[in-house]
Amino acid sequence: MVLTSVFFDTFFNHLTTFLWAVYITTVLSTAAMIIHEKRDPAKTSTWVLLLIALPILGLILYIFFGQNRRKEKIFSRKEVQDIEQIEYLSRKQVIRFSDKRNIDEKLSEHLSIITLLLNNSKALLTEHNEISIFQDGKDAFDSIIDALYSASSSIHIEFYIINNDKLGNRIKNILITKAKEGVKVRVIFDDVGSWSLPKRYIRELRDAGVEIFPFMEVRFPLLTSKVNYRNHRKIVVVDGKIGFLGGMNIADRYIEGSRRLGQWYDTMLRIEGDAVNSLQVIFLIDWYFVTGMIVKDRDKYFPKNTITSYHPLQIVTSGPDSDWASIMQAFFHAITRANHHIYISSPYFIPNESILTALKTAALSGVDVRIILPGKSDSTVVYWSSLSYVAELLDAGIKVYLYQNGFNHSKLMMIDSKVATVGSANMDIRSFEDNFEVAAFIYDETITMLLEENFMSYLIQSQVITLQSWSKRPLKNSYKEALARLVSPLF
Repeated sequence: MVLTSVFFDTFFNHLTTFLWAVYITTVLSTAAMIIHEKRDPAKTSTWVLLLIALPILGLILYIFFGQNRRKEKIFSRKEVQDIEQIEYLSRKQVIRFSDKRNIDEKLSEHLSIITLLLNNSKALLTEHNEISIFQDGKDAFDSIIDALYSASSSIHIEFYIINNDKLGNRIKNILITKAKEGVKVRVIFDDVGSWSLPKRYIRELRDAGVEIFPFMEVRFPLLTSKVNYRNHRKIVVVDGKIGFLGGMNIADRYIEGSRRLGQWYDTMLRIEGDAVNSLQVIFLIDWYFVTGMIVKDRDKYFPKNTITSYHPLQIVTSGPDSDWASIMQAFFHAITRANHHIYISSPYFIPNESILTALKTAALSGVDVRIILPGKSDSTVVYWSSLSYVAELLDAGIKVYLYQNGFNHSKLMMIDSKVATVGSANMDIRSFEDNFEVAAFIYDETITMLLEENFMSYLIQSQVITLQSWSKRPLKNSYKEALARLVSPLF
């Protein structure tokens, strides 16, 4: 009996030692792999510290959220016929714009950023467009719904969040009606962003003939390593003629507000013209990714443009499937070229070192830099992390404002009243590195000045922060900011 007891004690001791050895080896090898990826030092340090301080939790979080997919390419887009054509057209534009005589005089000062986006994301410059700006959810979705009702050929919808609420069901019913009329209706929703969307909602659409698919389903234990890479784009394309993009999701809060945050404000663009082709291509590439199906009827989905208005812009995408962090690079380049002012609105402000340095350098060089952050937010950790940057922004002479009249969810940047960006990408690391995003870079003084007017109306409803007032904030707030800043590279 004693020998048996000793045997089992020895066995379990050896087993425990062996399991600990395997575990420690796994943690250390994971840490070594993170370091070897040569990513942003702050992100690397955070993951390594988390693995050391909380080994089990850290390892689980890294498996779900930490792996770098940009280098290994989540999917290949080579099979989509439009990719080859876009690459050919982008090369032609690069060659064309290498001689300034081949570009409109108004565009010549933006030539470097146009060329950057042609090279890093194949974002074609489109010149003949009509653009409408919506910063009120009711007006934006009234316009979207009118466009959906007018559809005679096709409807393509792609959103991060589709809620099963009044707005979500109103749009669902329109899509069902149009599908029964013979309109080709395709819908992509993000599987994590729309996690609460019931199966019944999806089934009703499919039963009516709507093709609807989730983006990158997360099913445990399968695909958990890709849970961190979400489709944050908001796109609507109707008949290949009318397009929408921006920051609004399909949710009642964009119209009615929410109890805790009050009214939500965001920005959407309605576009007619050449740029709609770019939005259509983006949707069809994403459609191929989620379904494996290639849509080939070009005459149906790419009708001839009849718009003659001159409002040049580029539709830019970025994501872990691309070679470059194209939107972040374009933000950086635009900031460094500013001569007079930079106006930014971002609900989630966690810039990487490059963007932060560019903003501070611009302000120190005499550029008027103003940033609107939310006075209250839907994400506690991101809110406190955003506030952790306020002191160093103020030190550099950047003017910081906290929006007070609800929740400002707009993602905007306007520079020198000449160039503006509107889209789904926040000024944060997640949008730069992890999410699939889309943005419009607009090279038009009229549109940019309209956006700046709206920005100034937000400033009136915001609290300006001074170094003196900020230094008097409660000490506990400073600790919350420091802790949130420490873990911010993980979000």
